[in-house]
Amino acid sequence: MGKYKIHPIVVGTKIFDKSMMTYQSGHGKIYTIPIYCWYIEGGDKKILVDTGEMNPIKSEDREKSIGGKIYNFEEGLGRWGLSPEDINIVIHTHLHNDHCENDYKCENAEFFIHKKEIENIHNPHPLDYRYLDDYIIEIEENGQIRQVEEDREIVPGIRVIHTPVHTEGGLTVLVKTSQGTAAITGFCVIKENFYPPIEITSMEMEVIPPGTLINAYDAYDIMLNIKNTADIILPLHEPEFASIDTIG
Repeated sequence: MGKYKIHPIVVGTKIFDKSMMTYQSGHGKIYTIPIYCWYIEGGDKKILVDTGEMNPIKSEDREKSIGGKIYNFEEGLGRWGLSPEDINIVIHTHLHNDHCENDYKCENAEFFIHKKEIENIHNPHPLDYRYLDDYIIEIEENGQIRQVEEDREIVPGIRVIHTPVHTEGGLTVLVKTSQGTAAITGFCVIKENFYPPIEITSMEMEVIPPGTLINAYDAYDIMLNIKNTADIILPLHEPEFASIDTIG
């Protein structure tokens, strides 16, 4: 089995208080995050992790904030000679709207999604307004969804593990690359969550849970396990990757 390469594609942004990323820290700091879909190159399947926003806001200010260019879905795939119809597999970290708005365009893909995400997008808790089942109705009606209920291999060299940190059905995607195993996190964090500043580590905290989470204690333990086992950590909204074409 060959090794994979990972291509982060910016297909949206959000601007909000940094504490939305970093639990109990960063309050009052305006922060811009990129929203990615990740093209995994290698093997005989065209694979994406998430599909991003349908109509991303493009502006010089936002691109300057993240340090990279913002694409719509078709443009981003086109950089790698792909169209939505070419995609064979989509793995969803979770089903918050900004991660699945282009699903319907991937009409030939199988979608691997945790069972809890399917349940929650159809019956969300009032606190979780980020679920909107309009974005998965077509792929559901077309029979494209493959529900995931346990840790499993998707194709040789790519597997998912259940990481209920940010949502109940979060899936972290582990990818074998030439540089080791890369973990595309199944929850919305930045690099600082895994590598905190000294004011956090001085309190004997090795990671910072995300600002939006299910259970803070569980989130901490799950994140620490990923940090200690993966060779490459790819936090789902880290701006650093906006200027990088290829990882691995």
